[in-house]
Amino acid sequence: MAKGQEQAAAPDAVLTRIGQVAMLHHAGDREEARHRFLALWAEIGEHGDALHRCTLAHYLADTQDDPQEELAWDLRALSAAEELTGDLPADRREGTPAARALYPSLHLNLAADYDRLGHREAARLHLGHARAAAETLAPGRYGEGVRASIDRLELRLDGTGRGADGPGRPDGPQGRGRPPRQRP
Repeated sequence: MAKGQEQAAAPDAVLTRIGQVAMLHHAGDREEARHRFLALWAEIGEHGDALHRCTLAHYLADTQDDPQEELAWDLRALSAAEELTGDLPADRREGTPAARALYPSLHLNLAADYDRLGHREAARLHLGHARAAAETLAPGRYGEGVRASIDRLELRLDGTGRGADGPGRPDGPQGRGRPPRQRP
């Protein structure tokens, strides 16, 4: 097997570590997950691999207590995804499919963040981006969950639905208006 093929087949250790911390978070230890995610962020750095930064910031946002901090992490995740899908030479686009698959969730999270902060127009803008990006998701549980979360937030923004947590907190499969996460 060629060296490039071996590397492509090898699991990404950083994404595996992110996934392990995400399982800790989903098991209910939000604070410990936040601390471990922040330690990983310090390791990766602001200029580290864009797929790693995108995935990590995407998960890290959900561990924040402050809605402004959650928005900041979600914006970091979107920025890193845009680095992956921008005008890069073909030989540097290895993370592009993964980043494109995250776009519906990234925009949905931003829409929910802006909604919680009372910025309805920004929320509607990102919800539109989420809906458009969700059209490319493959059929299955993840895609269905994302589309259902988009529908719920749209109802909330239209004033015809309320989330389980009250105003500004649309419900979702994981609460807080969040779509299901893809495994890193």
